[in-house]
Amino acid sequence: MKRIILNSVRIATFCLIALLSGLNINAQNKVSIDWNKTISTSKTKPTLQLVENPMVRPGSSIHVATFKALKELGADYVRYVPWFPYPKMAVAELEPPTKDKTSWNFTYLDSTMQAFMRATEGHTVVINFSTTPAWMWKTDSVVKYPADAYKTCWTYNQGTQLRDTAMKEVSTYFSRLLSWYVKGGFTDELGKFHKSGHYYKIPFWEVLNEPDLEHNISPQLYTKMYDVIVTEMKKVSPETKFIGLSLAQTINPEYFEYFLNQKNHKPGIKLEGISYHHYSSPSLEEQPLKFYQYTFFEKADAFLDKVRFIENIRKRLAPNTFTTINEIGVIMRSPEVSGPIPDNYWNLAGAMYAHIFLELTKIGIDAAGESQLVGYPTQFPDVSMMNWQNGKPNARFWVLKLLKDNFGPGDKLVSTTTIASNVAAQGFVTKEGKKILLINKKDDEVQLQLPVDVKNGWSSYVDVSTRENPPAKVQLAGNTIKLSPFSVTVIKLGN
Repeated sequence: MKRIILNSVRIATFCLIALLSGLNINAQNKVSIDWNKTISTSKTKPTLQLVENPMVRPGSSIHVATFKALKELGADYVRYVPWFPYPKMAVAELEPPTKDKTSWNFTYLDSTMQAFMRATEGHTVVINFSTTPAWMWKTDSVVKYPADAYKTCWTYNQGTQLRDTAMKEVSTYFSRLLSWYVKGGFTDELGKFHKSGHYYKIPFWEVLNEPDLEHNISPQLYTKMYDVIVTEMKKVSPETKFIGLSLAQTINPEYFEYFLNQKNHKPGIKLEGISYHHYSSPSLEEQPLKFYQYTFFEKADAFLDKVRFIENIRKRLAPNTFTTINEIGVIMRSPEVSGPIPDNYWNLAGAMYAHIFLELTKIGIDAAGESQLVGYPTQFPDVSMMNWQNGKPNARFWVLKLLKDNFGPGDKLVSTTTIASNVAAQGFVTKEGKKILLINKKDDEVQLQLPVDVKNGWSSYVDVSTRENPPAKVQLAGNTIKLSPFSVTVIKLGN
């Protein structure tokens, strides 16, 4: 009898646990929003970066499509970076001047800069001609570069000490480069005037790129370089604001502690902006996609903890300095390694960017820049937002456009609760009305119960079904919704 009773109790307990588990699952899939309780006001702009490379040059098979997509996006704080793997496309003076001649040449630099400025007309941009001429650094031998402007040269950045410790060479190089683009030309080292005809408005200029990796520049040396370079460039364009740091890694707080301390700068130097980067990557190359979904978001969350820490430093030392995190992306493998990329990867990468954008909005970061508009085999193909073969934007681009078209500075973030571990949800009160952002972080379909007032609202989404197409749009009949794998969805409530 005791055994029967005991077994009955066990069965009843098991059934109760199963019932409670079922209830818990339902509770986990419910999103609750208090539209009257504002938790913060957004100041974050979603944006992207364009890196100079052969696939974006005039004459490339996807040049027209690339800049058409950029123009139609209409984003602010778009970052443009010619950088060292293509020396002829990034450096305006590849050889040191002699008593008889200089090597100034803007043929390749101008080709894409003009297309970029046309495509972003009417919007703020961040320009970063990031690469200093190799001859300005102390090296064991002369640094060589390809004669072909469109071949990569991953060894161009060499040296850790400038040959001119007073930094006149590097500062006047950048001031002349800026003058070429905003003043119609410049006078070179031999007194010759080089006419460009360019009179661009450049609201933001970023000083160097990833100095913690490129030339391994210390916080002290970088701060000194920043001050000297900015002083010279301000003489050319006083209205241009300057962004510092542009760090690849955020593991060393000394860069922020040192650079953001006004005492470490020359008198008159304003700390107008800082920037830094994040890429999630698999623990091992060539892992199955099912593993990526865990590592990418785990590394994103670890990065976000660093952002909160950095923000505490910034608020303490330089509260009026803005922050743009202008390289946010995923990297599967080394830049020159090619191979098949699963279709769902682009959606996973888009969902991760949406997740970081949402959290940066909560933290109060000024701009969240997705990286990068065009990559291709030999040039970080897995970081691309465009299909380099057909010129179509992929899911990463369409996620950015979905976010940019629906959210921005001035939006009110309201109290939103859900304990679904695989779904992020946030209610916004925007100028267009109430909206809900939903992000499915996993490669599984999930059903959510939303507030009843979403009935008759509209759902716009990017998921594994939309691929290289613009966000799909459907009207909701009730207050439940199914999110496909890696879906990024915006619900706009009806009136």
